[in-house]
Amino acid sequence: MMEPIDRRKFLKTNALIGAGAVAGLSSFAPWAHSSSDVTKPALLGGTPIRTSPWPKWPQWDKDKDEELVLKVLRSGVWSRDKVVAEFEAKWAETLGAKRCLTVVNGTNALIAALVQSKIGGRDEVIVSSYTFIATIVAILQTGAMPVFVDSDPETFQLDASKIEEKITPRTRAILPVHILGLPADMGKIMDIAQRHDLVVIEDACQAWLAEWNHQKAGTIGHAGCFSFQNSKNLPMGEGGAIVSDDDDFMDRCFSYHSYGFPYGNIGATNVSAVLAGTKLRLSEYQAAIGLTLLPRLDGETQLRSQNAAYLRSKIEGVPGISPYVLYPEVTRASFHLFPFRYHREAFHGMSREVFLKALQAEGIPCSSGYVPLNDKLYLKDAFESKNYQKMYEAKELDFEAFIAKNQCPETDLLCQETGVWIFQSLLLGTKQDMDDIANAIQKIQANSEALARHQA
Repeated sequence: MMEPIDRRKFLKTNALIGAGAVAGLSSFAPWAHSSSDVTKPALLGGTPIRTSPWPKWPQWDKDKDEELVLKVLRSGVWSRDKVVAEFEAKWAETLGAKRCLTVVNGTNALIAALVQSKIGGRDEVIVSSYTFIATIVAILQTGAMPVFVDSDPETFQLDASKIEEKITPRTRAILPVHILGLPADMGKIMDIAQRHDLVVIEDACQAWLAEWNHQKAGTIGHAGCFSFQNSKNLPMGEGGAIVSDDDDFMDRCFSYHSYGFPYGNIGATNVSAVLAGTKLRLSEYQAAIGLTLLPRLDGETQLRSQNAAYLRSKIEGVPGISPYVLYPEVTRASFHLFPFRYHREAFHGMSREVFLKALQAEGIPCSSGYVPLNDKLYLKDAFESKNYQKMYEAKELDFEAFIAKNQCPETDLLCQETGVWIFQSLLLGTKQDMDDIANAIQKIQANSEALARHQA
């Protein structure tokens, strides 16, 4: 189990940044190579730290994993039926939730949960600013207005201390995102929601089996939403789920996902619809993939956590590198991504772009992560739509004014300058694999002056 990181120790470790720490690499053991070609950065023509392949994703064993999927395909029953219902029951049981409903993807899980929480036009939904665009699109699809909250840069999560200043008489819900598989500050969020009578819908689309105080992410708020897209830790190609203990809410979600027909009915022509729904039903063969892979999820999550902790311990002393921090109440993280912050001042001013290229050249797949979402044209497009024009006053749809009200400087820094991701599949490797990642980062740090000159 992942141990929470003490913030004071973390800040003390990284206080070297910007204070001449670039010169001192003695705080960690250097990799053992004698060849000057090996110590030379691969980006400058040296030999990469890593040349062997990384674990592939998704992982599928045709001899062990295809029995149920082939059985479903050969049955000819491909639309939602017993296999989907079985997956829903097992996913609810796995999380400790009363009910689960599968849908076509995580985005539509969020939309359905918002709609059936009675969120709509002229409502405001407080939301994480460091997330994938699907979170915000879900709010826009209801006709509500997203209200962005800045990030806690240490944890990459919504900064719960900044929520209450965003609450207005029109605020109806908080939509926290357990981004990267690291739980948000749910204790503070639930306390705020209770005091202000707000619905909490957890975007747990990257947080399968993550825990806050031993309670699974997605089961803490009124509802939780998950994704099973191909890159996710529990993949089906596409797919999503809603979980909740509220029977009336889940009955409505079921009805909504099947044309509005009453709960339990999936489209008989002689049954009348009871609400304005749509069609979001999961297929049987997708559920068969989920049932096949679900038994592995706990063990894979443990392995990711162990490797994340080990990798963190290897890089936390590298000047200019600030690994993720977990809130003290986090009893498990699922590590859909391994994040850290890069500080260019400790790398002789080398840009994050060059750092990423240098890391990739050493054979380490990595990414800069998300772009800011609070100032992009998709919002302007929504505000200019006929529905928003009819629901809101012109001053409420002033795009420049919206941007000014939704500034998130910490999120901007994560997106544009400091955030770095290592993909979850790499965490399914060995300790030696984690050493390769750490050694590559150390190698780049040791050669940052040369790399910075190359950048110029």
